[in-house]
Amino acid sequence: MFRRNASCFIRIFVAVVMCSGYSRPVSVTEALTVGRVHEAEEATAVDLGALLDAGDGAVVTLLAGDNTQLVAHRAILAARSAVFAGMLRRLTLEASSNQLALSDIEGPVLRQVLAHLYTLQPPQLPSMAPQLLVAADQYGLSVLKVQCEQQVAAQLSVETASATGVLAIRHSANMLKQAAVAFIKAHLLSVMATQGWDEAVVNDPQTFIELVHLIAETPTDTSTPSAGESRTGPSSQPHSGHSDDGRSPATAVPHTTPQATPQPDDAAVSHLRNLSGDMKGEMLIAAAKEGSVSKVRTLLAMGADVEAKDENKRTALHWAAAMGHGEVAARLLEVGAGVNARDRWQNTPLHLAAWKGHAAVVRLLAASSADHNARDQSGSTPLHDAARRGRAEAAAALLEAGADREDRNYGGDTPLDLAERNNHQSLIDILRSS
Repeated sequence: MFRRNASCFIRIFVAVVMCSGYSRPVSVTEALTVGRVHEAEEATAVDLGALLDAGDGAVVTLLAGDNTQLVAHRAILAARSAVFAGMLRRLTLEASSNQLALSDIEGPVLRQVLAHLYTLQPPQLPSMAPQLLVAADQYGLSVLKVQCEQQVAAQLSVETASATGVLAIRHSANMLKQAAVAFIKAHLLSVMATQGWDEAVVNDPQTFIELVHLIAETPTDTSTPSAGESRTGPSSQPHSGHSDDGRSPATAVPHTTPQATPQPDDAAVSHLRNLSGDMKGEMLIAAAKEGSVSKVRTLLAMGADVEAKDENKRTALHWAAAMGHGEVAARLLEVGAGVNARDRWQNTPLHLAAWKGHAAVVRLLAASSADHNARDQSGSTPLHDAARRGRAEAAAALLEAGADREDRNYGGDTPLDLAERNNHQSLIDILRSS
């Protein structure tokens, strides 16, 4: 009798609860949350369901960089990450082993990544969020990446702000980048006084330039950055000091007239001036090499020396000319950059622009009183360099500026001799014409 009554009570109770649930209004937040939960449950069900028919080879051993070994289901990895899916396909094709080596991730981080892949839950160790963000970006885990951005942003402090800003920029974590920049602006003096600020400068100066730019300036950068070129020494050519990056000649004519541009925040720049002169010089050269007009402008406002030189005695103008960044070169010339500065091989910026075939920059430098007959350590002029490399448009620009086609280098060669020796017919025609 008791059992029958208890059973009836339970049925009535469940019915009441169900009716109450259906009649109670559901908020938008609850609806979204429930929707996400249902989506996660459905995704998990599909992934786990795929394991039923997987058969042999359903699991794979993951070997982390510290030799930690973890076992995971192929179906889960492939369903959650396109990067993992590609790695598993290659592993299947090679059929060499059932072990996937992940040398760029440590065991504890990999364990947290797997926990997320199986549960879709946020990381349970907030202190590991920066490392997890890197892994999430690397393996294409967008949900985990957003979760890590939120956790890292929640832990921002004076000590961690610089490293966080660099991390966010390096891994395109836009929400975290905005949070870090806003925090640094609000606590600039305190942040600059920390060891983290100095470490960010030393450990990743290229990314630090971008962070400084975001802190000190708001205008949008309209220049097109190019991949960096290694600072190599003498090449195999008789007149060492040049290297080829495979770029085609620049065609756009650089702007040579100053343009009114928004100025960096004065307070931020005044604090950033505390960087050493050498560091600001390095950052200016790197920004010129990258081709960012706004970064160059910011660094000049910070007091960077426009004549600063790198280990090969190349200035920012040398690099702007070599990389074909006409707008950067124009800006540097506006503030007094030495148009005839010499590197360790006695190359001027005009030598490098001619060597690379950047005709627009050649015209800009020539119009800025560059010595078009300057000699490098082998006696070669910019016209020699253009002739040797087959840079027809650059050679034509040099001839228009008054370069001497009959000049001989220390080996006795004229530009025409070099063009003929290297079978550059277009150059031969230009140099033979009257």
